[in-house]
Amino acid sequence: MTTRCRLLALAFIATVPAAHSASFDLVDIETVNPRIRLDLRYATAHNFTHQVLYPRAKCFLRAAVAERLSRAQAELERTGRGLKVFDCYRPLSVQKKMWALIPDERYVADPAKGSRHNRAAAVDLTIVQAGGSEVVMPTAFDDFSERAHRDCFALPAVAIENRHLLEAVMTRAGFVGLPTEWWHFDAEGWESYDVLDVDLTELR
Repeated sequence: MTTRCRLLALAFIATVPAAHSASFDLVDIETVNPRIRLDLRYATAHNFTHQVLYPRAKCFLRAAVAERLSRAQAELERTGRGLKVFDCYRPLSVQKKMWALIPDERYVADPAKGSRHNRAAAVDLTIVQAGGSEVVMPTAFDDFSERAHRDCFALPAVAIENRHLLEAVMTRAGFVGLPTEWWHFDAEGWESYDVLDVDLTELR
């Protein structure tokens, strides 16, 4: 390659938005483990904003994070259970809409810092029985109360047991739970990924 061609190639690379180049590491969880159930709330109005925030009901994660989630699913399957996912990758533009409604970092990450979801390195989920029914948990998804905190024990024993099971399985798969939300788990090493603002329609 001539010096001129090399310079032109470098100039082209420099014009590609970092978010778009990084997005190629994202995978659709259904291609990694189709047995993981999906209930992607932000693709519907059945969420705390009462708005449809996603144009399609797809769960995208970093490839390494998706493999970890698949391992958690495999562990639960050995006892006749599985996972149901509520949220995965979330564009930064959606994060800004959420923050405008609830500017409280206990429950919604400040878009100025970026969420683990914006890095495609976090997942919101619960446990389901073999038939798909959700097990009893401390609260519903996106319940912004102290009952959703991991250190809340003023709960039915079965809810505490199921919360502990979910946390144990996810921890063994390489995730860390958020203290204020029993359903939220960050992949270890999330800080190594860039914040993305790629629309879900652009991902395959």
